[in-house]
Amino acid sequence: MDLLEGLVIKSTGSRYMVKHAGNIYECRVKGKLRIKGIRTTNPVSVGDVVYFSLQDEKSERGLPMGVISKLHPRRNYIIRKSVNLSKESHILAANIDLAFIVATVNHPVTTLTFIDRFLVTAEAYSIPAVILFNKIDLYSPSEMDKVNEWFGIYHEIGYHCIGTSVVTGQGMDELKELMRDKTSVFAGNSGVGKSSLINYIDPNLDLKTSALSEYHNAGKHTTTFSEMFELVMGGYIIDTPGIRSFGMIDMKKDDVSHFFPEIFKVSEYCRFNNCTHTHEPGCAVLGAIKNGDISPSRYDSYFGILREDEDEKYRLA
Repeated sequence: MDLLEGLVIKSTGSRYMVKHAGNIYECRVKGKLRIKGIRTTNPVSVGDVVYFSLQDEKSERGLPMGVISKLHPRRNYIIRKSVNLSKESHILAANIDLAFIVATVNHPVTTLTFIDRFLVTAEAYSIPAVILFNKIDLYSPSEMDKVNEWFGIYHEIGYHCIGTSVVTGQGMDELKELMRDKTSVFAGNSGVGKSSLINYIDPNLDLKTSALSEYHNAGKHTTTFSEMFELVMGGYIIDTPGIRSFGMIDMKKDDVSHFFPEIFKVSEYCRFNNCTHTHEPGCAVLGAIKNGDISPSRYDSYFGILREDEDEKYRLA
């Protein structure tokens, strides 16, 4: 039987919605593909290009059924540690042109550690990353000072940063232009406003949003599974579940500094080639921190990843 090529646009655990020639098919994964050397909770991810065969039946949703038997090689992917301890990791999205980390200094609070861990993951898989400092219409003067401070840290490193608000529209035109004709992924803590941003960009999508919990000042999960949406302006957006923590996967300690661009750049001037930038004499990185050329928060994130045991590369961020 001839295989059809399709794009995975939604994952619902054991079933995948696959788009082919304008039609949607509900597919399961062939058993061999599921177990063949794959160390993730999901052998197939939103954004994957897959090959599937048709079945002579329809799903409970009334969609034609299919069986995925082959996966096209991925260009890249965003991955996080799985909450299922029997597995190693969970792929949030694949084949991405741009990754947006949505951050808020309040309503709820996003930590710099969380931002850094996302950026390190994006660097490790060669995905250009953009930081959206969202909900800036809500902030007090002191909170805006913090936004400007964070903006300065990441802009200095070379990351594209945008202040955004769906209330005032600030930054939204710039965001739209970046996303046009690209496959983008939005990630961030629950409640930072990912779905609201996507609804502003393309109101036709009408994604579900949820108010913050007043007690915890944290978001409720409105996105349960990753899902890809086609944008009216061209391109795709992948909405991911709200992430409360982010873990490093398969990252050798010797490589960690490579994914902090400012640390990697300065490390060229360290006395020792195998410098860990933690205690060695003649370490240019420690000197740069002392001189204010590298942000202490960024170094703290670097050191935090280094000191984790191989089996404990996951902590709340």
